[in-house]
Amino acid sequence: MKKILIGILVVLMALTPIYSASGLVITLGEATDANPAWKNTVMNYFKSNTDKNISNATTRVITTSEVNLISQNISGQTYSASEIVSCAMVDLSYSPGIKVVVDKSKITLVTPKMYENALKSTGINNGYVVVTSPVSATGESALAGVLKSYEIAVGTPIPDNAKKAATQEIYTQSSIANQTNQSADQIALLFEKVQNEVQNNNITNVTQIQTIVVNVANNMNINLTDQQAQQIATSLSNAQQAQGSLTEFKNSLNNATQQATQSSGIINQIWTYLQSLFTSLQGLAGQ
Repeated sequence: MKKILIGILVVLMALTPIYSASGLVITLGEATDANPAWKNTVMNYFKSNTDKNISNATTRVITTSEVNLISQNISGQTYSASEIVSCAMVDLSYSPGIKVVVDKSKITLVTPKMYENALKSTGINNGYVVVTSPVSATGESALAGVLKSYEIAVGTPIPDNAKKAATQEIYTQSSIANQTNQSADQIALLFEKVQNEVQNNNITNVTQIQTIVVNVANNMNINLTDQQAQQIATSLSNAQQAQGSLTEFKNSLNNATQQATQSSGIINQIWTYLQSLFTSLQGLAGQ
């Protein structure tokens, strides 16, 4: 009987890695990956925020050049290798929609809703995303790692124009929050409301979008200058214009999500069945 029980456990351990790694990707900032203590802190945070075995996740490093390739064209800012500390985890098996968890003890500026808005601009409407850092960071550059995680999990690149639009959106949300002294969540909500109307009606004209921005801001009692309203409108216009290039990525994302969800369901069924069988055999062994 003991041999049977051992055999079941061996089968279970053999099957687990096949499914638990599916759709689970971690990206580490270049500086974090180079620092064992920082890396350990980040991995422990990811571990505490998922029921998956993160040792089976696909892990990649997000480099300085990858971040600067996008950021320097949006904010004009470039980072050194020591500044790339933000890290991200993406799990495609999360199917109810999109959920973003941000380590507020480390990420000081960008909120979950800000990331969610930016991800929607790249056609991403599902998945479980966790963002953290070993040290204090604004979180703006972390979007590069989140997008790379999705590319790896999906197996299809996100077009550069869509990445730039999403990055511009993060920077614009952050900038407007600072300029208006509104909470980051309020500005993110403003973006979300305008973004929904823009996407639902496929509006790309900046002037039309600016009118929507002003109306929504007024309803939310947020005072914007004409320049700020135009900034927001331009950002969302660029994001909407990028939608046409995202067809291949969206299709691949949908397929990868279905596969990851099915794999997660299969391993849960295996666990349930084998646990039941294990209990039954224990009862027999005791007779």
